[in-house]
Amino acid sequence: MASIADIKEELSKVIYPGFQKSIIDFGFVKDIQIDADDACTILLDITSSAQEVSSKLEQDISEVLNTIGVTNVNLKISKPEAPKQQSNSVSGSNIAPQIKNFVMVSSGKGGVGKSTTTVNLAIAAAMQGKKVGILDADIYGPNIPRMMGINGLEVEVVGNKAKPFNAYGVAVMSMGSLMEEGQSLIWRGAMIMKAIQQLLRDILWEDLDILFIDMPPGTGDAQLTLAQSVPVTCGINVTTPQHVALDDSRRSLDMFQKLHIPIGGIVENMSGFICPECNTESDIFGRGTCEELAEQYNTQVLGLLPIEPAIREGGDGGKPVVYFKPESESAKRYMQATEKLLQFVDANSDKAENASIQPTTNGVSACSTSGAAASQSQSQAQQQSSGGCGTGCGCH
Repeated sequence: MASIADIKEELSKVIYPGFQKSIIDFGFVKDIQIDADDACTILLDITSSAQEVSSKLEQDISEVLNTIGVTNVNLKISKPEAPKQQSNSVSGSNIAPQIKNFVMVSSGKGGVGKSTTTVNLAIAAAMQGKKVGILDADIYGPNIPRMMGINGLEVEVVGNKAKPFNAYGVAVMSMGSLMEEGQSLIWRGAMIMKAIQQLLRDILWEDLDILFIDMPPGTGDAQLTLAQSVPVTCGINVTTPQHVALDDSRRSLDMFQKLHIPIGGIVENMSGFICPECNTESDIFGRGTCEELAEQYNTQVLGLLPIEPAIREGGDGGKPVVYFKPESESAKRYMQATEKLLQFVDANSDKAENASIQPTTNGVSACSTSGAAASQSQSQAQQQSSGGCGTGCGCH
């Protein structure tokens, strides 16, 4: 029979999931006993409540002890209580209850700087003491890896889940990190909906104060799936001063209202141009045109962000401006925008819910016209009882 010293030596080979140190190095092994019937009892005290972590430890400990003939192992694992569903999601659905607040960053159209906004607001929030994550759910154009300097890095898998990267104090996961670079995704709505849920459920997100979610542009399946999967604390609309962009922003803001998502504010990008030579600011595309829009939707303007070369350089080089050039005008405005956003999140954290937008047809989205057609009488009855709009949409 192996001795306690032999067992301890083998346990030093068991790496704690997600880290580079062993359970012995961490001091997680609290006691080792050999019973009279040659059974080995091991007491572990770990820091994670995740079931996949304890399951992986059980498997690895069994494998290393088998090599020295210890097959009768009584493993007792002490761990924190699993996170309970947050009070803001008692009703409805929340597939990531360890995350306190979800902030949906959306836009009516592409090319308005939505990902740049997500990155800099998230890092600014982390710099202000919040525990922050970024989920790049832009299925068709995942730019977050390049902007966060993690482009080309390989995803680490712990058990059957992917571990987020850490960059500038922010946990990050992106569709761009889970597929081959340059690969196009030609997906139908059902595949997009499943991918959004997997990015929330199958990533090892830690306990976070805020998860910023960079959404695809528009108002489609991805937005509805996210809103039905977790209680979104607030939505942010990103736009530019041109009126053609504002027209699309109205659709995005209208979507927030229909999904009962509080509107945290509007960020206006390309709001003026700061010359790198003379440091003067010129309103080449206009400026402040979103203020009337904010008033119309009873929200606030979080910030007017200018065109500044440092923003482009930081995005392309994986060195976000708010972190690397905090003295720049853009960084200062991002910090001010983040302060406004955090105040809104704190005030609305306990109000988020999604019970009213859950699917109302069998296996079909509440907003699916095909679902409404398939069970028209059921939908009509539900709409009448819930005060619906009568158009086949279950989101009202």
